[in-house]
Amino acid sequence: MLIKIKSDREIELLKIAGNIVYLTHQYLKPYLKEGVTTNKLDTLAENFIRSKGATPSCKGYQGFPKTLCISINEEVVHGIPSNRKLRNGDIVSIDICVCYKGYHGDSAWTYAIGDIDSDKQYLMEHTKKALFKGLEQVKANNHIGDISHAIEEYANIHHLGVVKELVGHGVGSSLHEEPDIPNYGKAGSGPKLKEGMVLAIEPMLTWGSPDICMLDDGWTIETIDESPSAHFEHTVVVTKDGYEILTGE
Repeated sequence: MLIKIKSDREIELLKIAGNIVYLTHQYLKPYLKEGVTTNKLDTLAENFIRSKGATPSCKGYQGFPKTLCISINEEVVHGIPSNRKLRNGDIVSIDICVCYKGYHGDSAWTYAIGDIDSDKQYLMEHTKKALFKGLEQVKANNHIGDISHAIEEYANIHHLGVVKELVGHGVGSSLHEEPDIPNYGKAGSGPKLKEGMVLAIEPMLTWGSPDICMLDDGWTIETIDESPSAHFEHTVVVTKDGYEILTGE
């Protein structure tokens, strides 16, 4: 397994790409209301990304047709924007990937539309906290398994399902690079982290069963029991004594 160590120049470009991802999330927030179509959000995001001198990494990636992955309620990841309208009580996960001068940024966030029930609030709160539990383990000389174990342990304590088929990953001149970063695992296992590695950490947790299936569109993945799912992701660079978030705070 070859995990690339990024040069200072590469990290600077990855920071710019990550910042554009962050800015795109912020730009979309006022539009995340009942009645907006996911196609409208997709068009807004693509125009904004291109206005920043970047391109949408997902559009055309292995045939994906849109700029954003927008996954609603029981959809875990890779939902395709359409004429579907957001409704009061939905939770919506928006995964944004951009490419700037050949380098990628990647961050997903789950948002509440209007008034959501307490189960969805709990799921969102603790999936986000699971991300930061994982990030606490990102430092030189720790292992990938330390990140994975921290996320799984937090999810288990809070009785949330961990989707095992979907993982975090390295980020660089490719959107997905080595290593895979599962959201479950054994502390002290896996490759050792080194300064200059760039990683996307992304817990995908469910309110019910973690079992998933793919829809007929060949992309959208949802929970088999149709329980809601949340997804929080940051791209970070490993530093000597911790990490730096490249995709905003």
